[in-house]
Amino acid sequence: MVYDFTRFQSILFDWRIDLSDVQREQLTVYYEMLAEKNKVMNLTAITEFEDVLEKHFLDSISVAQFIDLSGALTLIDVGTGAGFPGLPLKIMFPNLNVTLADSLKKRILFLNEVIGTLRLDGISTVHGRAEDLARQMSYRERYDLCVSRAVANLSSLSEYCLPFVKQGGRFVSYKSNEIEEELFAAKKAIDVLGGRLEQVIPFQLADTQIGRSFVVISKEKKTPKAYPRKAGTPSKNPLS
Repeated sequence: MVYDFTRFQSILFDWRIDLSDVQREQLTVYYEMLAEKNKVMNLTAITEFEDVLEKHFLDSISVAQFIDLSGALTLIDVGTGAGFPGLPLKIMFPNLNVTLADSLKKRILFLNEVIGTLRLDGISTVHGRAEDLARQMSYRERYDLCVSRAVANLSSLSEYCLPFVKQGGRFVSYKSNEIEEELFAAKKAIDVLGGRLEQVIPFQLADTQIGRSFVVISKEKKTPKAYPRKAGTPSKNPLS
């Protein structure tokens, strides 16, 4: 089947991102594998090609408008689910060294299938809860950038994600455009975990009504050894 990438490519052009034939083919195969696997496994409620392009692929890649991804950065995507945003970012920026982390083994197996089919290098998956993985020396404070589209309050997300980020690195949370209360509630957590709120970037996804905010948190100090707390605690009892 032939898919229409015209609008997608035009938006990327506006963002100063080129789409090669290889990348177009990789995104096509990724979409087809996602749609097929979704018939037997709940990966996403969004399945139509144009919707996946807009609400998953473009949304994932949109952070590149504001964060320079041109270098050989190490990136971890916490709570990646069906691979968003980490896998589209890897496809569009092959220079990235990406780790996709998720707590559900079935999702990790699917992502391994996609990575193998696309023959991607410099990308790996890890199965486990963020609270457990961030205590392992092979992951703790090893990354230049942590990204997450996971659905959780910013205080909890900061505890999940900041321990993975090295000093001088950043954690970028994909959020909706209504985040003032979350930001206020997360101030203590961000500080305790060694972070500093760098900026909040609101924007509208091109030609849509989708409002988005990127919360950019820089890592200024090492995360204290007490964090993250044991599995389940950050979501049940957020730092505040």
